Amino acid sequence: MKIYSRNKHLPTTLKEVQDRGWEQLDVILISGDAYVDHPSFGIPIIGRVLESLGLKVAILPQPNWQDDLRDFKKLGPPKLFFGVSSGNMDSMVNHYTANKRLRSNDAYTPGGESGFRPDYATIVYSKIIKSIYPDIPVILGGVEASLRRVTHYDYWSDQLKPSILIDSQADILVYGMGEKAITEITQELLSGKKISEIKNIPQTAYALSENIADENAITLHSHEECLKEKKKYAENFKHIELESNKMQAQILVQKAFDKYIIVNPPYQPSGEDEIDTIFALPYTRLPHPKYAKRGVIPAYEMIKFSVNIHRGCFGGCSFCTISAHQGKFIQSRSEESVLKELEQITQMPDFKGYISDLGGPSANMYKLKGNDLKMCENCKRPSCIFPRICPNLNTNHDPLTHLYQAASKIDGIKKVFVGSGIRYDLFFNKEEKIAGDKERYAKNLIENHVSGRLKVAPEHTSDEVLKMMRKPSFELFKKFNQFFDKTNKAKDLNQQLIPYFISSHPGSKTEHMAELAAQTKDLDFKLEQVQDFTPTPMTVATVIYYSGYHPYTMEKVPTVKDKESKLSQRLFFFWYKKENRKEIENTLHNIGRKDLISKLFQRKESIFKEK
Repeated sequence: MKIYSRNKHLPTTLKEVQDRGWEQLDVILISGDAYVDHPSFGIPIIGRVLESLGLKVAILPQPNWQDDLRDFKKLGPPKLFFGVSSGNMDSMVNHYTANKRLRSNDAYTPGGESGFRPDYATIVYSKIIKSIYPDIPVILGGVEASLRRVTHYDYWSDQLKPSILIDSQADILVYGMGEKAITEITQELLSGKKISEIKNIPQTAYALSENIADENAITLHSHEECLKEKKKYAENFKHIELESNKMQAQILVQKAFDKYIIVNPPYQPSGEDEIDTIFALPYTRLPHPKYAKRGVIPAYEMIKFSVNIHRGCFGGCSFCTISAHQGKFIQSRSEESVLKELEQITQMPDFKGYISDLGGPSANMYKLKGNDLKMCENCKRPSCIFPRICPNLNTNHDPLTHLYQAASKIDGIKKVFVGSGIRYDLFFNKEEKIAGDKERYAKNLIENHVSGRLKVAPEHTSDEVLKMMRKPSFELFKKFNQFFDKTNKAKDLNQQLIPYFISSHPGSKTEHMAELAAQTKDLDFKLEQVQDFTPTPMTVATVIYYSGYHPYTMEKVPTVKDKESKLSQRLFFFWYKKENRKEIENTLHNIGRKDLISKLFQRKESIFKEK
């Protein structure tokens, strides 16, 4: 089996295919992103995995869907299948802000240019392929397909949409991290099976004309029932989330129109050797040379000198899709694998000695897992740390501290920074103290691995809202802030803690945002990293936003939806700007919280006089 050298990308043009002496490709992968041959990008990983099986693979990045479709035809039909992905992001999140305004740039395109992928890219690409090559299997993958595998709320069209399998006309869908599933599908096709005969592979979904005969399968409310009654859509989600994050999960079935969508359970979490193998594939770590004159790819520049050390997140935040896609069980690389990648980076010609990030979805979850995995097999909790840290969870941070220390000793590396966000609530013991391995890690992190600013995400200050978010009390943030300041002062460091906050989250009221402004002011923060809640498929918060019900309790939850109310909440992030003062004072007066006017603006009297 021939593995190509690290200076050679997978082909993207007919000439590049012919230069390899290939007459026909086995697989063509279509992506909404520009082609960056790096393990932080999904399609290149799948390409390298398929290449390692001895297949002839090409990548078709950002094909033109608006002309005569020549991009989709230029490589001819593959022997096995087309793999289709919108890229590293859902195309609608990529295109639009929380206020549904069209973004002017695209971080996954050379020069940051927008307009190189369609809305609902996965559906558009798949339907085009099916129109040109109706007999060639189409397999969907990536975040967009993964999170739209069953009935889901689409914020941008403000409607419930059926499984993406219906609109895309694709044959099969791979959800989550797809290396295992795509390998098994490929092996089945190579053995002579038709795509319609492939039904039992974990982490896949497909459509049938008849229901399956499996008494253990969980039958969800149909798409039509969800359209008629929002409460049934909410009831579905509890099953979807639980079965996505269980080691012993069940098949899900949902009827949509004249089809039955079958969702197979996920694979067991990948072992260290499996993850190491994926990261050891011969990525060039570079954008394809054809982009040389089109400008830098912003997303690549961000991760160019970074290393991903694990997958998954057990935080289970209500607004986040990470666990829905990567799973809640942490899948870590070996220290040896991480150090080897770091050594490769030092050989890059433009490397200056600084690693921008040694992290993951949450930087400090590396190697954390259950002490007794048998207990994890039967666990139904969507979060391992909310409402409290699971007593079975091993939270020892010493392996991560050791990794940082080993990475810092590599020749050619001057400094290793942690750019990913951290979960500071993992630092605290039952007495809410930072001690032992957590103290060693936190001090080492602050003293040696912060590039001036450390990202954390308290998200809100109200315990009522934080409970809805599945986040810890703001009191823990205050304690970590004190620890951060104390550690900096002891080492005479001038570093900042950068907290992230969300407005307009389900359950968040204007009064909560006003109190957030007052509390963060007391802590001397002028907020920068803030965002309005954006409903995205496959999250608890999105289900609440659309249906009005919490899927676990079926209690009604108030949520602001109109533009004026959302902007009013957001304004409290920027109370310190003079142009916002009058409107904020008006709002506080109207909600009966004149006491906060003096707190925010340090004046005894407001602009309103008592009658």
